[in-house]
This record gives sequence, structure tokens and C-alpha cells, in this order.
Amino acid sequence: MSTPFGHLAGCSSTHGLAGGCFHFPVFLLFRKALSLSMTNMVFNDPQLAEFLSRKSAHSKLLLAHLVSAFDEIGEVHVHATKTMVGFRRRRNFAYIIQFGKGFIDFLLPFKEPFEDNLCFRKISQLPGEQTYNHHIRIMAAEDINEEVRFYMQKAYGLAD
Repeated sequence: MSTPFGHLAGCSSTHGLAGGCFHFPVFLLFRKALSLSMTNMVFNDPQLAEFLSRKSAHSKLLLAHLVSAFDEIGEVHVHATKTMVGFRRRRNFAYIIQFGKGFIDFLLPFKEPFEDNLCFRKISQLPGEQTYNHHIRIMAAEDINEEVRFYMQKAYGLAD
């Protein structure tokens, strides 16, 4: 599984970035840099810790990047259900709906479709409602770019 950080799991090479993967200690340092967000998230919510125990190391790192991006916007509560992870302010405003081995899919619900962008891979209207789910796939930390952050902030602001 190739990422901008090299192979995060199952890497047996010792060639570092040039060989397509990190030396194991470099990966641990990177992981440690994200530990503050992950520590608060995982250890304060046993249901979330249980949910994440079945997810790949790469998808957990992507989740850490997403949580970090939301932390830059404002305070959020991250919680797990049986099938997804929600982000809440006063109400839920974002959901991770799928964890793949090399990606996470999350959505932002809005009352109108925002079709003039490059970040949404799908926009779907909920049947019988005036809510449009805007789907984003994150495969690398760089996928949480300025445009994605703009819509994350917009969703966060609407959850007040």
C-alpha cells in the first residue's frame, strides 16, 4: 500500500523512502507526532477504540490527519457507531462512512449541492429530504487540501 509516507504496514525493505517505505523508527516518530489527537480520540472513547481496532494502520493515520484538520477549525467530539464515525459540535456535521485499507470515505451533509468543485467524488440527495451528502475520499494526508478544508469549515459552522 503506497502512500506519501511509504508503506505503513508490511514493509520489509530497509531502503527508506527511496525503496518505497519508511525505516520502522521513522514511521514510529511520525506516528508519535500524531499521538496527541489519536490518544484523546482512542483512549477517551472505548467504543471508538473498539471500532478502530479492526481498521488498517493506514486508515487510522488518515483518520488522525482528518481529526487534526478538524481540530484546526474548532473543538469537535469524535464518536463511533456500529458502522461509522461521526464528528459532532452541537450536532453531527461530518461522518466517516467507510474505512478501506488505503483510504477513508467521509461525507459532509449540506442543504444544497455544491457541484462546482474538485473535491467531492459524489453528491447525493437524501430521499424525501433537502439534504445533500457530499462524499470525499482521502487516500493521503495531502487530500485534505484547502478546498476540502473550506467545506469542512463550512459544515462545522452549520453545526452551531
